[in-house]
Amino acid sequence: MSNYWKIFIFLVLQLLSVLSYAQQIDIVGLRYIASAQKSRLVFDLTAPTQYRVFAMNNPSRLIIDIKNAHLKQGLIQPEVTHPLFDRVRAGLKNDTDLRIVVDLKLADDATNLVFSANVKDAKHLVIDLFNQEANVASKNEIPKVSQAEDNKKIASKPQGTAVANKAVMPKSQDRIIIAVDAGHGGEDPGARGPGGTEEKIITFAIAKKLAALINSQSGMKAIMVRKDDYYVGLKDRVRIARAAKANLLVSIHADAVLNADIKGASVYTLSTSGATSEAARWLADSENASDLVDVSLNDKEEVLASVLLDLTQTATQEASVNVANQVLKNFVNIAELHKDSVQKAGFMVLKSPDIPSILVETAFISNASEELNLLSVQYQTKMANAIFNGIRSYFKQSLPEASVAALGL
Repeated sequence: MSNYWKIFIFLVLQLLSVLSYAQQIDIVGLRYIASAQKSRLVFDLTAPTQYRVFAMNNPSRLIIDIKNAHLKQGLIQPEVTHPLFDRVRAGLKNDTDLRIVVDLKLADDATNLVFSANVKDAKHLVIDLFNQEANVASKNEIPKVSQAEDNKKIASKPQGTAVANKAVMPKSQDRIIIAVDAGHGGEDPGARGPGGTEEKIITFAIAKKLAALINSQSGMKAIMVRKDDYYVGLKDRVRIARAAKANLLVSIHADAVLNADIKGASVYTLSTSGATSEAARWLADSENASDLVDVSLNDKEEVLASVLLDLTQTATQEASVNVANQVLKNFVNIAELHKDSVQKAGFMVLKSPDIPSILVETAFISNASEELNLLSVQYQTKMANAIFNGIRSYFKQSLPEASVAALGL
């Protein structure tokens, strides 16, 4: 090999070494924050980078992999009185990536933790672990049962328990319980409007207004599926509704398509045989894809299978359509309709086998004028009122007169 090539290779290796060093990220600080709602980890970085966060058991721990990173100084340990964090340790995952392990003070399954992770201001990796009891539900409220056990419980209900034209109220229940689901949240912002508005912000605002209206009505109670800006898996949204013994699940969203001229509100129920339109099929795929944020979709067809196997699902589906029609009627005077009939698609959040469920697309956030509407408190209030009035009309028409009178509807 000539000296020319030796010098050339040497210079290339030196350049690659310099570039690799230049891309390295320093972690210069770590802070711990605890509140009644969540426990927060804040990593101070010298530059933004890629990362991965997941939980494991035996022992319960949170694992954070940060690409091309190393510690500028030793990790500060959490206070011994911290409610969740026990200790923190770190090591190289490979030659360039850093793995940080946070041992947790958990006796239960750490993989059920609800958490979000975001890089804020380009130089802060913020990880929030949400208090299940305060914000979502305790493990006692959301039992982690096998699919076989879940199917057995559903199938054990006598046929005819659910009647298509009558809302079913358990004898022990003195209020109608509505699970209000604000779509997306946390690291899943949902769709973005042309002005940068995130769907998760709009859905939460409308959901809060709807919940307030429900709670102001005698005989009704609202359960917020998420109470803050954090992500809840799609299957967990259904579990939360079922654990609360909800009589209805309402999921709030804001539509988005590539054609920015399309506008209008829509109401969806579950389709078990295919979407009613190509747009509905595409929309369902995009909404369901949010479950990929931190949950595998590999087991989702098991849930659908249990729905199809259970005869009570037929009555649940018909009840869902009845609710959706009532809501759609109330949209006529306050919003332009994208479709004047109830649409059907395979949204995961609608797949409860025993709770009537609807998904409301409040407008197209991808349309500039409708994005402005969605940002308007006046429009949000009108939308919440229309949904509420539709829900109340459904129960007034579906429950026996004695129940309507007793509930004060």
